[in-house]
Amino acid sequence: MRVSVLGCGRWGTFLAWYANKIGHTVTLWGRESSKNYLALNKTRKNDYLTLPHDVMLTNSLEQAVSFGELIIISISSQELRLFSEQLRPIETTSKIFVLCMKGLEASSGKRLSQVCNEVVGKNINLAIWVGPGHVQDYHNDIPNCMVIDSENIEITKKVVEEFSSDLIRLYYGSDLIGNEIGAAAKNVMGIAAGMLDGLHYSSLKGALMARGTRELSRLVQAMGGNGLTIYGLSHLGDYEATLFSQHSHNRKFGQAFVTGETFDKLAEGVATVQSLKYLSQQYEVDLPICNAVYDILFENKDTKETLLNLFLRPVTFE
Repeated sequence: MRVSVLGCGRWGTFLAWYANKIGHTVTLWGRESSKNYLALNKTRKNDYLTLPHDVMLTNSLEQAVSFGELIIISISSQELRLFSEQLRPIETTSKIFVLCMKGLEASSGKRLSQVCNEVVGKNINLAIWVGPGHVQDYHNDIPNCMVIDSENIEITKKVVEEFSSDLIRLYYGSDLIGNEIGAAAKNVMGIAAGMLDGLHYSSLKGALMARGTRELSRLVQAMGGNGLTIYGLSHLGDYEATLFSQHSHNRKFGQAFVTGETFDKLAEGVATVQSLKYLSQQYEVDLPICNAVYDILFENKDTKETLLNLFLRPVTFE
């Protein structure tokens, strides 16, 4: 199958490497001026892997989209709406698009599939690819499990068939709402976990996991999804890679925020917590952990006081 990957950051470059590894013909697109694209074009390397020479690099979006039968999008979630505007004039009939991103639109609280459908059109064949896994682990042949979901089960099956391997075991998702919310919200829990690490309260991460899944389950249910999805691969299944891993950008951001260190990598959870604040109000669902992270990041509330008050609230039934 001809596969185009749009976005040459850490995850996009890995997906191009992976698609090539399992036998697909691959084109990787990046913006002409991006540091990632310039480095790959010069050395075929980034901080994590070396890109095989039979993966074609291009900075022409039209060329990349025209080439691919299946097109993976892996960019910052907050750039998706503007990026989708660029896709609209390009012929996309019969192509399958897969969003390999974890986030929500900060300005509206909308799921990424909603954003893409709004801009490109509801006739687009669209799936999401979420769940645990780090480039560093996969590149060292450490396997993991992920999930594919779509409103069209035939598209879900097709993506799973084309991309499942001994390295990445793909499962069928059946709740697009739950899987998108779960995948995005785990980054917020990752920031909270990093803050606990920075405060030397790492033992509270167990409570964070137990209570975080519960509040997000209520939100998913209120939005029309299946509350149990939060306990699957897209959210709870991604906790080890997000709340505990040294590779997690969101956990490292939360820790750096507390310790005053500089952290210059993308932490999607910062924008996502703005979306969850909006959704909490829209659906009238209390999200204590998400609201605490929001208050710390955007209302300048004291981190230690806010988190301790959160976990040591007055006694009530669990």
